[in-house]
Amino acid sequence: MAEAQAQTGRTKIHYGWVVVGMSFVALMVAAGMRSAPTVLIVPLESEFGWSRATISLAIAIQLLLYGLVGPFSAGCIDRFGLRKTLVGALLLMLIGIGFTPFITAPWNLWPLWGVALGSGTGAAAMVMAAVVANRWFVARRGVVMGFLTGSTAAGQLVFLPLLAEVVTHFGWREAVFLGSAIVVATIPLAWLLMRDHPSDVGLRPYGAAANDPPHVIPARINPFAAAMAGLGQGIGHRDFWLLSGGFFVCGASTIGLIGTHFIPACVDHGIPETAAAGILAFMGVFNFIGTTASGWLTDRYDSRYLLFWYYALRGVSLLFLPYAFDLSFWGLTLFGIFYGLDWVATVPPTVRLAANAFGAQNAGMMYGWIMVMHQLGSAAAAYGSGLLHVELGTYNAAFFSAGALCMVAALLSLRVGVGRTPSQKRPALATAET
Repeated sequence: MAEAQAQTGRTKIHYGWVVVGMSFVALMVAAGMRSAPTVLIVPLESEFGWSRATISLAIAIQLLLYGLVGPFSAGCIDRFGLRKTLVGALLLMLIGIGFTPFITAPWNLWPLWGVALGSGTGAAAMVMAAVVANRWFVARRGVVMGFLTGSTAAGQLVFLPLLAEVVTHFGWREAVFLGSAIVVATIPLAWLLMRDHPSDVGLRPYGAAANDPPHVIPARINPFAAAMAGLGQGIGHRDFWLLSGGFFVCGASTIGLIGTHFIPACVDHGIPETAAAGILAFMGVFNFIGTTASGWLTDRYDSRYLLFWYYALRGVSLLFLPYAFDLSFWGLTLFGIFYGLDWVATVPPTVRLAANAFGAQNAGMMYGWIMVMHQLGSAAAAYGSGLLHVELGTYNAAFFSAGALCMVAALLSLRVGVGRTPSQKRPALATAET
């Protein structure tokens, strides 16, 4: 322990930043694999003749599982540790994406994209980021959470154009094999670099005072019991429902709608799939900027007002999107900048408000359950938008509905924490620390 402390003192780099870097890479790969089906919708539609609603159902299952496994991921981290949980998540992703080239019927996508890919990417997602930020850091938590949230944008930025290019020039199966190779390469890195607690390398969390009590590793408990205890606490807490309601809309208006159907919508308007993926990657640049800035703002300003403006501005951008297609390049560029800055900027203030309501030690678990509602919204929008397209031949109704819902979420955000008494601020959960 003393040796680790001395080495850290010489290098001036806290190992928490190594954990953050590894987490960023893993979450970026997970985001890329989660979004990979987006570039496969049109090729599968062309090759097999399956409708977008049929293909979207598998993506909806994936998005639902992506959120549902979050609380259980937090429990698994308590039980097995960050490293083992992350490696297990990557192996599930490998199964989900790696066997896709061998599909012959629509239902084959349900266990692959739905169960394996959904569970794997959900276990290596924002719940893990919340655990890393709250376990390894006392200072800079907002910045760390904003940076890790940006992994979603980075995954989109790196993988969507790459996979779209491979689909266009070589075929969709070759794109899937490339994605599988990337996951394989990430697994040994995660095993070598990830650590569970600062105490594993003889350190305190970054920014912890010298006189702070040392971290006590919690007793190993059943992940299912831990997750259900967290849900039981959340159900009786008004802030849980306010944050969950807002996050339902967040999921519907981002991953479910834009993340799933933006590329097909562009194809409908005569924009090639590679160009559409490039636009999404362009959004990813501003998404990374926006989420990192959101983390910085969360450390300094009231998170309720940040959420209000994030949801309201996102609503404005979605109401504008149907007209952006008619304005060609400049319209979509304006939408990409405006929407990209706001895409997942909601995560850092939501994590902060969850920590305020339930305590920093429980933020990962409670955020996991709030994330379930996020993915319920994502699944509903992914499948519902596909159905609307089949019935109406356009996505305009989906865009307008999502914009209106964002305005509702903005108003809900202002009520979080209002009227909470001191005794309600940090209820004790019957779970281990995350």
